[in-house]
Amino acid sequence: MGYSVEISSVTKTFGKVVALKDIELNVNEGEVFAYIGPNGAGKSTTIRILLGILNATKGHAKVFGKDAWKDAVEIHKRIAYVPGDVNLWPNLTGGEVIDLFVNLRGAYDKVRREKLVRDFNLDPTKKCRTYSKGNRQKVALVAAFASEVDLYILDEPTSGLDPLMEQVFQAYVLEMKGKGKGVFLSSHIMSEVERLCDRVGIIREGELVQVGTLDELRHLTRYAMTVVTERALEGLDRLPGVYNVHQEQHGLCFHVDVDKVGLVVDHINKFGIKKLDSSPPTLEELFMQHYNRAKEDTA
Repeated sequence: MGYSVEISSVTKTFGKVVALKDIELNVNEGEVFAYIGPNGAGKSTTIRILLGILNATKGHAKVFGKDAWKDAVEIHKRIAYVPGDVNLWPNLTGGEVIDLFVNLRGAYDKVRREKLVRDFNLDPTKKCRTYSKGNRQKVALVAAFASEVDLYILDEPTSGLDPLMEQVFQAYVLEMKGKGKGVFLSSHIMSEVERLCDRVGIIREGELVQVGTLDELRHLTRYAMTVVTERALEGLDRLPGVYNVHQEQHGLCFHVDVDKVGLVVDHINKFGIKKLDSSPPTLEELFMQHYNRAKEDTA
């Protein structure tokens, strides 16, 4: 299996402003990759370079092995793009816009197009100027998923959608994944990323902070644990790798480094375990830990 996206030492500056700094990133063919970070971190700039809208100041970006800037026309034949704020031709209907986009790639499955329209609860007969933000997103998503492409580049694609439509979107992403299609997804909805994505890249202030699977990223941080014991638990706060020990109504709560979990459980077991709950960090917690750590390092 090769790479659908290759970003090598990419830097992008706008005058004195450094939007991206030495980004190194590879996305495998057929995987769903999440690109997350706060507003202004460089997510959309990276995507515009992949689309051939911007040229990198330094370094190289490739899609399907082709130069993202020089070979943009060829690349666009195999990708579908949905931005976070869709602008449409006001005097065309939603259906006309969908047909325009999918016809650019030649023949398409009309039955699938109609199913997408129904699933996203879109009225394709209305003029685009009457659409809400959410309905404009639906038009772009229907056009994207109705197209036969190998890579979907989605930049905050569910912005403006209600929770039910977010579920429809997620179902179609999983369907594309099952067909071996690749997805490069920028999203701020952490539950969406956790459900859909094989790997995650965290970017902050133009620099890639961390890349890996959720399991790999969780190995770099702490588990939250709650315990109830038969006898008063002593000495827990003196164990290495244990933090923030405090009593709550449902038990003694604390955080523990992943590599110290066995040691901690052995210690707790001496006091008679009645109840022990352990949970890995959520993606949102991972993101905030990396974000805050980066802030502390630059303080």
